[in-house]
Amino acid sequence: MSRATLLSLQLLIAVISVAAWYVLTTFPIGGVTLLPPFFFSTPVDVVQRIVKWFVDGTIWKHLWITLLESMLAFVIGSLGGVLIGFWFAQQPRTAAVFDPYVKMINALPRVVLAPIFTLWFGLGIWSKVALGVTLVFFIVFFNVYQGVKEVSPTVLANARMLGMNDRQLMRHVYWPSALSWMFSSLHTSVGFAVVGAVVGEYLGSAAGLGYIIQQAEGVFDVAGVFAGMFVLAVFVVAIDWIVTLVENRLLIWRPAVAETRT
Repeated sequence: MSRATLLSLQLLIAVISVAAWYVLTTFPIGGVTLLPPFFFSTPVDVVQRIVKWFVDGTIWKHLWITLLESMLAFVIGSLGGVLIGFWFAQQPRTAAVFDPYVKMINALPRVVLAPIFTLWFGLGIWSKVALGVTLVFFIVFFNVYQGVKEVSPTVLANARMLGMNDRQLMRHVYWPSALSWMFSSLHTSVGFAVVGAVVGEYLGSAAGLGYIIQQAEGVFDVAGVFAGMFVLAVFVVAIDWIVTLVENRLLIWRPAVAETRT
């Protein structure tokens, strides 16, 4: 499938979804509006709200706060996950000792931690960053750990036979093996970093997209809620696109997947 065809199909799905939403909230069917505008708003109202936010500049401050929190959570959580994942994979005894504790912490509901982080770090950005880090870290950690563990024993033995030292093995064997796993986790981590920031803002803040959504919900402003959600969705897609660009640059050596035609 060509890139143009794929993009056309993706846009078609978006157009059909918005059109269906508009029809079901605007035109009664059998005298009944299937999606009452009071509960579901309408695409027109949502677009008008988004345009108003950008025209009068209301949204920029909140976007910047959420972007800063998300990027800090993404970077700190990813770096921590990569470094500790590599270390655990290279230290099987240490990994075995800490394994139950890692699984126990990972099983904790992150929302429960949000009030604790607020007590520790206050209502500023760092409580949101901390919540985002807990979401990002474990995703990256487990993928990097598994990626290093999946190194082919044959490749590893051949590299050692050729005289590679530990640093060369890390650069030419372990690191390339883990990169695909790592970037697979980073695509997921982008969304979770934003979720951590927004949930933290929703529970207690004075700015950010989560704050906008929470304020809109408080006055039953459905258009404001949907507008905040759409801005948030575009925000996540833009960050994920940047991660894809970096991935394509670093994994340029990776062979293209052959398409099988039936």
